[in-house]
Amino acid sequence: MPDSQSQVIEISARSVADLGFDSGATYGQITARALESGLAECPLELGPHLRMQFLDQPEGAAGAPTTHGRAPPGSITVASPSLDDTDETPKGFYLRRIDGALWLRGYCSWQGHIWSPEDVFVFARGLTGQTTT
Repeated sequence: MPDSQSQVIEISARSVADLGFDSGATYGQITARALESGLAECPLELGPHLRMQFLDQPEGAAGAPTTHGRAPPGSITVASPSLDDTDETPKGFYLRRIDGALWLRGYCSWQGHIWSPEDVFVFARGLTGQTTT
């Protein structure tokens, strides 16, 4: 059986306001500030792993009005590099819990989108490589 690479990733959840943006910010501004704070984007594949492990996510805003062009209330967005620079390609994943159901959803966004101060992102704090067989 071939060797596969495994990573242990320590994560940190921060709201846009926690990063110092009380009026919101673009994704580029958010990730630049996170980098200044010692945080980094996560590998894209972390989203599904988090969904399988974070089973006690607090309930989101069930019954709240549908959001369009905004992160849903109570959601957690995984900060990760996008696959390409086109607006049509999904940019990453977010996790949420609504009426007891756990969700992992992809989202699309354009570079100039302003994320709200209460939006929460997960960043990587420490990455260590570990080879497993």
